[in-house]
Amino acid sequence: MTSTSRHVPVAIVGGGQAGLSVSYHLKQRGIDHLVFEKHRAAHSWATQRWDTFCLVTPNWQCDLPGHPYDGPDPHGFMKKDEIVEYLKGFIAKVKPPMREGVAVRQVQRRPDGVFSVETSDGDYTADEIVVASGGYHTPIIPRMAEKLPGSITQIHSNQYRNPAQLPEGEVLVVGSGQSGAQIAEDLHLAGRKVHLAVGDAPRCARFYRGRDVVTWLADMGYYEMSVDEHPLRDGVRDNTNHYVTGRDGGRDIDLRRFANEGMTLYGVLEDYEAGALRFRDNLKRSLDQADKTYNGINAAIDKHIAEKGVEAPSQDHYSPVWEPGEPVTALDLAASGITSIVWCIGFTPDFKWLDASVFNGAGRPKHARGITSEAGVSFIGLPWLHTWGSGRFGAVGRDAEHVVQAIEKRLGTERFAMKVAV
Repeated sequence: MTSTSRHVPVAIVGGGQAGLSVSYHLKQRGIDHLVFEKHRAAHSWATQRWDTFCLVTPNWQCDLPGHPYDGPDPHGFMKKDEIVEYLKGFIAKVKPPMREGVAVRQVQRRPDGVFSVETSDGDYTADEIVVASGGYHTPIIPRMAEKLPGSITQIHSNQYRNPAQLPEGEVLVVGSGQSGAQIAEDLHLAGRKVHLAVGDAPRCARFYRGRDVVTWLADMGYYEMSVDEHPLRDGVRDNTNHYVTGRDGGRDIDLRRFANEGMTLYGVLEDYEAGALRFRDNLKRSLDQADKTYNGINAAIDKHIAEKGVEAPSQDHYSPVWEPGEPVTALDLAASGITSIVWCIGFTPDFKWLDASVFNGAGRPKHARGITSEAGVSFIGLPWLHTWGSGRFGAVGRDAEHVVQAIEKRLGTERFAMKVAV
């Protein structure tokens, strides 16, 4: 670092809802800071979602600090454009000191204890680093993709926009988590022939016994449960989210019903060799396990209703509407009619720019509600940072306040005037 480095007490890396929430609470305390966003604020919501994307949680759960949802449909599910407008409203309220289009390339601690921050627009120093860039950085595409014929169009879920984007022909969607299940549905509803390689993602009902399942779970205190209270402890952070949708007012996603309607289901895609796609023989087990989770959540709601004496209509538990036949473990690609593949198997984190001893063997940060063992390094916006809603609009603001309280304590009682020129 040179003597011309600009200093700021707190550097926030990432300008999504997490970084903006930290900025909100820092401004409330008059603590000087700067947000670095390599694209534009809330970039991913506008550019990395498909056209029909919508929230899978009801709008009333959107509660960014000082900016709760106040639209006309609290029990609905905002579509992509509405989400972007909601975030624009939050940005307008926060008025964060932000450098958009500036990428943070490296952060490391100097011998004097201050952090050096190398960016695409010069050098900075900071007393505190808040990592608000999320955990979904590098799209996962398996090495087998390199062996597929060049005639097959391949995209990742973050590149998918709509069915017309793909060439004519049948589509293989790989992965049945939230993105995979919803993209498969999007293609299916558009009349495309879909092949779906099913993973181990669980599912849940959209509505049960007269209410949205999210509302029941909120009443049951599920969203207040901390990671330390969860039966899986830290292991819950690796869980795949349940698939469900808010599309068209909200409904279940039932892969068995899709199969009845012409979608072809397989087990996990394991390889491509000798011209054939190779699938694991786990389809029935995966579907059964997803339904077990679905009915288990509903059974917990039944218990809550009974214990609290809540008036609610009765409803039967789910029974399978389709069962797989003889497992298909090999599919001749050339003869299948498949012309495109959408990879929906997630992302890996990439924190290589941060030189700090805060990561485990898998490259994931070790922390307690965002606070790491290295003073001055904090994380925000990660799944289950503290509760289920930590990576979502519902609870990220509370986590941000917790992180900022720790920062304020470390910086001392002195207040830093907002002097950073942006």
